Amino acid sequence: MSPAGPAQAFDLVVIGSGPAGQRAAVQAAKLGQRAAVIERQRVVGGVCINTGTIPSKTLREAVLDLSGLRQRSLYGDAFVARALSAKDLLMRVDLVMQREREVVRSQLVRNGIELFEGEGAFEGPHRVSVSSAGEAQTLEASFIVIAVGTTPGVPPGIAVDHAGVLTSDDVTAMQALPRSLAVVGAGVIGIEYATMFAALGIEVTLIDRRDTLLEMADREIVEALTYEAREMGVTLRLGEEVASIASNGGRQVLALASGKRFTSELVLISSGRQGATENLTLDRAGLKADVRGRIAVNEHYQTAVPHIYAVGDVVGFPALASTSSEQGRHAACHAFGIATNHVADLFPYGIYAIPEMAWVGKNEKELTAKRVPFETGVARYREIARGQILGDLSGMLKLIVHLETRRILGVWCLGTQATELVHIGQAVMALGGTLDYFLDNVFNYPTLAECYKVAALDGHNKLRALGAVSAPAEPGQEP
Repeated sequence: MSPAGPAQAFDLVVIGSGPAGQRAAVQAAKLGQRAAVIERQRVVGGVCINTGTIPSKTLREAVLDLSGLRQRSLYGDAFVARALSAKDLLMRVDLVMQREREVVRSQLVRNGIELFEGEGAFEGPHRVSVSSAGEAQTLEASFIVIAVGTTPGVPPGIAVDHAGVLTSDDVTAMQALPRSLAVVGAGVIGIEYATMFAALGIEVTLIDRRDTLLEMADREIVEALTYEAREMGVTLRLGEEVASIASNGGRQVLALASGKRFTSELVLISSGRQGATENLTLDRAGLKADVRGRIAVNEHYQTAVPHIYAVGDVVGFPALASTSSEQGRHAACHAFGIATNHVADLFPYGIYAIPEMAWVGKNEKELTAKRVPFETGVARYREIARGQILGDLSGMLKLIVHLETRRILGVWCLGTQATELVHIGQAVMALGGTLDYFLDNVFNYPTLAECYKVAALDGHNKLRALGAVSAPAEPGQEP
């Protein structure tokens, strides 16, 4: 490798061009600082645009449209779905990915941020080398932000060959759709892909060593999602661990720790993510990562070396593109002495399975453990005109309300547009709103937003039955 020349000086150097790194660099540039971004891939956008969030969510929409799942629920036998190929599904994915990359690159250029393509590694606390095609150059900065994201985690004893055994990063390179698929790991990514492929009529088996799905989520909503997954043909093997996978005659033989064995044409490993810190030579900067490649930070995303920050998935929970962006912005502002509010704790979660699932706030189990008195109100899409129009009769929205203060403690959604619908509840909760906001306000008809009104009335009636509230005013009367 050719030796690096004199170091180029910057105020801020960011390693990684995903949402966290991009936002950190742009924020620094907006503050008049000279910023640079290092990206080891030939394209910008990180995991979010190239192998994770954008591809999987675009694939989901392609599945819903091209499989005819939406149309079949409305028109039944009158709709005839054609045979689909991997190329059909991924064509839309490739187009969206390309456009998003262009947006990111344009933002970097427009803000005067220099982009260096190559592998970044620390040479010292203030120096980072960039290696590409046998050439090396050195960048020096007052502040450095680590935003390298993650790579797929693979359980011990399992080999990924990227042909019969894939990781989620390989999905966008699939050449053909399998007739059967085993998904190892029933976390968010595993459930998303399991339901997507099941919607295509593929025989899907979802395996996880835990006994329950999505332990962080509300049980009522998870049970409804599980029912829908089974209705689409997903076979659940919970409480099972994959001991080994072997290829035999073009099929993959999965041996479980319990002694069971079964075959599948294709295996998708979805067993968590690992911080992509292996090649950063963190020790040269006085840093180290944990066993999962994650870097510890404080409330301002500073590492153990104060002028070095880490943001995004590499710091662990919550590992969402939305929160990662805000972490990047916050880190850059803190580095240059600009006061900001801390990233809010009241952020929404979305699982882009079929059907969608989203929430903000607490679930019933958490509140019960803390002895918080609450009641719930539920609206079913089948009760809402918009749900009938969309052909979604299984969706639902659930409000969790404090029994005494009537504050909204949690909002849980399952069904069409759940990841959009949840933001109404988030706004009301962030502003300290109560059940009365939904009781007293009018929502467009027909919309899914009406679910909030129906759920609020359901909760209000339960509270009234307890004698906790007075009867609502008659129509035309002042409350």
